[in-house]
Amino acid sequence: MRQYLQCGRFGFNLAQRPLVMGILNVTPDSFSDGGRFQSLEFAMERAEQMIADGVDIIDIGGESTRPGSPSVPVQEELDRVMPVIYALRELGHALSIDTCKPEVMREAIIAGADMINDINAFRAPGAVEAVADSDVGLCIMHMQGTPQNMQAQPHYGDVMAEVTDFLRERVAALEAAGVARDRVTIDPGFGFGKTVEHNVTLLRGINELQNALGLPVLAGLSRKSMIGALTGRSVEQRMAGSLGGALAAVAQGARIVRVHDVAETVDALKVWNAAVAGH
Repeated sequence: MRQYLQCGRFGFNLAQRPLVMGILNVTPDSFSDGGRFQSLEFAMERAEQMIADGVDIIDIGGESTRPGSPSVPVQEELDRVMPVIYALRELGHALSIDTCKPEVMREAIIAGADMINDINAFRAPGAVEAVADSDVGLCIMHMQGTPQNMQAQPHYGDVMAEVTDFLRERVAALEAAGVARDRVTIDPGFGFGKTVEHNVTLLRGINELQNALGLPVLAGLSRKSMIGALTGRSVEQRMAGSLGGALAAVAQGARIVRVHDVAETVDALKVWNAAVAGH
């Protein structure tokens, strides 16, 4: 598996330790933080706190992707994320943009974003072309359906095989456009068109998925409904379960974990690394 990730202005050696991607939602309707970081001032404060806490990549999202959430117009998403990119780009940390819109991808890359994190796996017309000629990192995620309907009735014959085949096809589409493999990460899409059982199967199969595709897995389980289902906790009470999910993902081989609770995850991984990885 590739252990180096080219991420715009940054290069990450994934063999050293797992990376922590911190979530910065600048939406009024995020499922977890309820729009608390919608204003630029609060977004800046949150980003600076994540940096102090040891974050590696800051993932900026201007459109909620919780189950049932509607899409927002391109200009509205740009109005939310672009000021944040400009404000954060000189802070010395990699910036990821969580978007599925090619127009937002292009503008974000021009503004200095280092990574594009696309829940739609660059399937929108023009998405592959928007990122192909840059050097930004790319995260390809699996999703069954859309955020509007993905949790209605998720169904798979073999969830591991189907997710693997989908991601393999999307990696091939990027490679055909000239995208180097050291720019690509894959995300099985926990909670995006999956039952709890599907999610647990994918969590156990992270290393199998990485070996099948030869690419690093980014795992995002933080505060999701599967954590709630497994623990019986509400969203605001899922930190401990989310830490367990992040450590379980890393134990299964994940190289990047996408989280809300940066300081706590960084601390947990330091202890995990000392005990298991020996550094």
